[in-house]
Amino acid sequence: MLSTFHGLEAARRAMMAQQAALYTTGHNIANANTEGYTRQRVQLKATPPFPTPGLNRPNIPGQMGTGVEASSVERVREYFLDIQYRGENSKLGYWEARADAVSKMEDIMNEPSDSGLAKTMDQFWQALQDLSTHPENEGARSVVRQRGLAVVETFHYLSNSLAQIRTDLGTQIGTTVTEINSLLNQISALNERIAEIEPNGYLPNDLYDERDRLIDQLSQYMEIGVEKHPTGGNALPMAEGTYDVYVMNGSAKVYLVQGRTASVVSFSDGSDVDGDGVKEMPPDLGINTLDVSGTTVSFFSLPNGKLRGLIEGYGYQTGTDASGQPIVKGLYPDMLANLDKLAYTFGKVFNDVHQQGYGLNGSTNHPFFGGIGAVSGAANTIKLAADIDDLANIAASTKSGETGNGNNAINLANVRSLLLSNATVSLQDGISVNLASLNLPLSSGTVETNYQGWIGQLGVDGEQANRMKSNSEILRQSVEEKRQSVSSVSLDEEMMNMIKFQHAYNAAARQITVIDEMLDKLINGMGVVGR
Repeated sequence: MLSTFHGLEAARRAMMAQQAALYTTGHNIANANTEGYTRQRVQLKATPPFPTPGLNRPNIPGQMGTGVEASSVERVREYFLDIQYRGENSKLGYWEARADAVSKMEDIMNEPSDSGLAKTMDQFWQALQDLSTHPENEGARSVVRQRGLAVVETFHYLSNSLAQIRTDLGTQIGTTVTEINSLLNQISALNERIAEIEPNGYLPNDLYDERDRLIDQLSQYMEIGVEKHPTGGNALPMAEGTYDVYVMNGSAKVYLVQGRTASVVSFSDGSDVDGDGVKEMPPDLGINTLDVSGTTVSFFSLPNGKLRGLIEGYGYQTGTDASGQPIVKGLYPDMLANLDKLAYTFGKVFNDVHQQGYGLNGSTNHPFFGGIGAVSGAANTIKLAADIDDLANIAASTKSGETGNGNNAINLANVRSLLLSNATVSLQDGISVNLASLNLPLSSGTVETNYQGWIGQLGVDGEQANRMKSNSEILRQSVEEKRQSVSSVSLDEEMMNMIKFQHAYNAAARQITVIDEMLDKLINGMGVVGR
């Protein structure tokens, strides 16, 4: 038999459930502009009917509903969109870092312009042409020397500036590694708190949000995967459990976070700059591997992410050469090496031609450039030879003491167009250059076309990086909009929910009033006939 107060209890449950829904709606509205917040909803569930089946059940027509309860408060989130977002975020992080590195290099190279290396060398060649028509003119000789000095200074500027940007990239890599380690520690700490709450039957939705926000940030630096693990106890079926975060090293997973334990990312051959025991600064000779708490991860196994983009700019090792020295590749190491090759080749060939000519005083065998003893670092060490301090030693003539002979100046101006693939090149008046004997690092094209090729490739790289950055940004934005359409707070919807739950609450309260009137009639109005 039903209780006299059955209706009151059902109405009370309804009021409590609608009240919980109203509180959740208020929480959603309060966090409408909170970054990373996922809207929540109350799962309303009908409470078990009365009576329960059994032989001793009361003899009533059927089961009677007993009301409603708020069974849980859940986040409205689609995990598949999270995976998509993090994938696109990793790609965007990579292309942003690469586009930024290329953009800085383009700023330094400054081509085409009136102050780049190409223009400076053009002016040098033109000065030699002018000298060929006035070989005894002191002014023309002075201009050649000054133009040559400008070429040297431009080489120095480019080499030093590129080296400085490379150093800055190394610092940025160190900062990125520090941020990654900080994120890993925060994620593991959140795992620990979630693991303490879920077994009690609660859903720590706000902690879930914070953890997802941190993982979103982490995905910008590295392409990561996430595994969920239940926390056990009385955790609800929809509880998300702890997250294990990993990166792929070939076909193997290397865990960055495993439950409550965070790994430490560092460079085993790097340096510790802040004394925290983590070698976050990359080695000068380029990065070969990452160290994840003792596990070696190849740089090449990182397919995307800002960290890979920065490393590609800074430089990475691809093996060792015949002498056992590491081979370093990357945007900035490659361009620095190319400038060294250009400065060395240009200086060597120019000197070879210059040393075969004659100065005003009949002297010969004077080098024009010095500081090019080795290919490595040549762009930074090339300088005007001390012999050129005396303008008379500039070898414009192909014959000693012949007035008006500026043929060697023409030979020198033609160095720009010498095909480096030829073993020997013949110039005017029997002067020739044995390129094969010079052991030049450039063996194809000309001095000019090699440089043009590198600048052209830089332009193509920059265009590709910017295009891919834009594409990745659009795709990430598209996924983010889909994710927001599911998870973000819609004030219109929340206001409708508020009205809906308010009316339900009011109706339950009215039901209590109705039942109270029924009970009043029953208790106070019955059995009073004749009074």
